[in-house]
Amino acid sequence: MRKLALFAGLLAPIALTAPAASAAEVPTCSSSCITEYAVPIPVVYNGPFGIANGLGDDMWFGDQNTIDRIDRYGNFTIYTVPSAGAAVGWVARGTDGGMWFTERNADKIGRIDEVGRITEYTIPTPDSVPQAVLQDPNGIVWFTEQAGNKIGRLDPSTGSFTEFPVPTANSGVQGLALGPDGALWFTERFASKIGRMDTNGDFTEYPLAPGASPQRIVTGPDGALWFTELAASKVGRITAGGQLTEYPLAPGSAPVGIAVLPGDSAVWVVEFGSSAVARMSLDGTVTNEYPTPSSAAAPLQIASGSNQTLWFTESFLSPDGNKIGRLDPYASDQS
Repeated sequence: MRKLALFAGLLAPIALTAPAASAAEVPTCSSSCITEYAVPIPVVYNGPFGIANGLGDDMWFGDQNTIDRIDRYGNFTIYTVPSAGAAVGWVARGTDGGMWFTERNADKIGRIDEVGRITEYTIPTPDSVPQAVLQDPNGIVWFTEQAGNKIGRLDPSTGSFTEFPVPTANSGVQGLALGPDGALWFTERFASKIGRMDTNGDFTEYPLAPGASPQRIVTGPDGALWFTELAASKVGRITAGGQLTEYPLAPGSAPVGIAVLPGDSAVWVVEFGSSAVARMSLDGTVTNEYPTPSSAAAPLQIASGSNQTLWFTESFLSPDGNKIGRLDPYASDQS
């Protein structure tokens, strides 16, 4: 039942002035900018999920019961996690040099080092369904508990956990980002709210339109928090002071993942419903859109890589899924 719920749920200080984009920032590739790599693991459940850049050129991603890496040439290395049926999800590079990930069905937080050694930490709340994860500059690991309805805190030096209940019941807390104000910002996908929690556990919540289904969230180049609204097909922006702006995408585009590319005054969004990657400037204009070569890829999460590339997961049980995509927006056009 938990796996079915996870599958269904996917369908479901002061902000700075936004810098103007320069001509040098405008992507030069208009087509044939995406390369896809088939994951060498048969799909059992959903396929690759979260993705993040490691210390070098490699990207790491979660995939069912493994945490995997892909190098810039498309070569894969697969690491099986100790807990069976873990449903590895979100992945984040840690400030300690490791890669941190969540095990959604095993209720654990995992860490893998560069040589593949894995450490697991069991969350106190059973059936918590951990989703997003990050490590702050002090080495503390923070994560969201979708079913537990909490923000979790893990101190890796002691293995101790602290959990903070989200004020809105059954909020479906999911995406997580560390804001420029030092607070944790998160999405409440079932409650359609954006939440903020300081490191003392004090909460503030900001409502969206009912049914918006906010998903992922990231700190943008302008110091504001940017997030996707799956059901509303919008990208939202909220300042540290709570000022909200929303920008529409095409109906049915269903954005999920969102990322920033260093040096680029924009946010990059994967459109789950349209099987495309879109670049949105900081005034809310979609300047570029890149359809995936696989027409039913259903891209899910996205992260920046080395050499001005973006990498994303294609997760769903579909003939066009179970792949990792690489977008080179500043490469010479291959068409």
